[in-house]
Amino acid sequence: MLSGKTILLGITGGIAAYKICELIRMYKRANAEVLVVCTPNALNFVTKLTLQNLSKNPVAVEEFDIKDFNPEHISYADRADIMVIAPATANTISKISQGICDNLLTSIACAFTKPVIIAPAMNCNMWENPIFQENLHKLHYEILEPESGYLACGYEGKGRLCSLDKIFDKTVELLTYKPLNGKKIVITSGGTIEDIDPVRYISNYSSGKMGLALADTAKNLGADVTLITTKDVSHKYNVVKVKSALDMKSAVEKEFENSDCIIMAAAVADYRVKEVYPQKMKKTSDDEITITLVKNPDILKELCDRKKTSSSAPLIVGFCAESENLLENAKEKISKKGCDFLIANDISRKDIGFSSDYNEVTILDKNGEVKKLERAYKRTIAREIFKVIYG
Repeated sequence: MLSGKTILLGITGGIAAYKICELIRMYKRANAEVLVVCTPNALNFVTKLTLQNLSKNPVAVEEFDIKDFNPEHISYADRADIMVIAPATANTISKISQGICDNLLTSIACAFTKPVIIAPAMNCNMWENPIFQENLHKLHYEILEPESGYLACGYEGKGRLCSLDKIFDKTVELLTYKPLNGKKIVITSGGTIEDIDPVRYISNYSSGKMGLALADTAKNLGADVTLITTKDVSHKYNVVKVKSALDMKSAVEKEFENSDCIIMAAAVADYRVKEVYPQKMKKTSDDEITITLVKNPDILKELCDRKKTSSSAPLIVGFCAESENLLENAKEKISKKGCDFLIANDISRKDIGFSSDYNEVTILDKNGEVKKLERAYKRTIAREIFKVIYG
């Protein structure tokens, strides 16, 4: 199942480290090559000799044990097809999220550009700590959340390492499920900015997180990705930075003919200022001012219209942000726009949508089919979206 694949398995200092011995055996039975990297504290819970016998490879712990003049953290990052950190402690997760490289495992994680699976395990209070949760949500990795139950510390709650089968299955999925190989996927994200003057502008609350999750997921699924965004992004695919709706329209149009799929996840301003003031507007004695707005182009509608006359048109996927009557408004929008799929989300809810790391969406297609994806991490929602789009 995993023949020819190399798995870099990171083990950190948690009581669940002993369970990873069986995970190594599962990987080896699937014919994978397993490279084990431990934090120093991990060896308080499982021995180096045991891990070496199971993996049939030396176990790396020290950061500067350099062989053949190759920096070890770079050498390991280059050799592996995927990195799995299990159990992942709050300490290690927080270090990785902040870019701290104070041991071999965190240094490798910083240099690793391929898929990464994080399987946290810790005390339930540590899991729920808001500072830790903020650090966790900064990671654009596959997070396999811990399970609830009786914990080694005596507490009962969420913190147990998820099942080894779940870690194994996710590893197989990421290494073998590449439905987007050979596909060119264009994704827009963020809220456009319409200048009023050199100081002020009109925009919206879009964080760009959903578009970024879609771009990261598409890349992991084998696609050639272009992200057109209003946000500062530095990822391992083509990123086009834009500002206004007109900028975004121009960038998307350039990608149209060479794309297999265009996903319009950006929150594009419906209107822009008719005349942008070249200098800062000064406050006057008047209690009111009037700024004239003009309608921006409907990029999604224009793409759908263009598709009707194109011989090699891409799939067009729109997004629909609604604060009321979600399904009714979404059905009306997909009918008017003519896109292949429309993804509707409820922006009135505080636990999903703008600025949240979670989302809950309803996917409509041009044939009238409707599928709801329940609340989950945006990266999980992104993966399910591609399953729907490409079957």
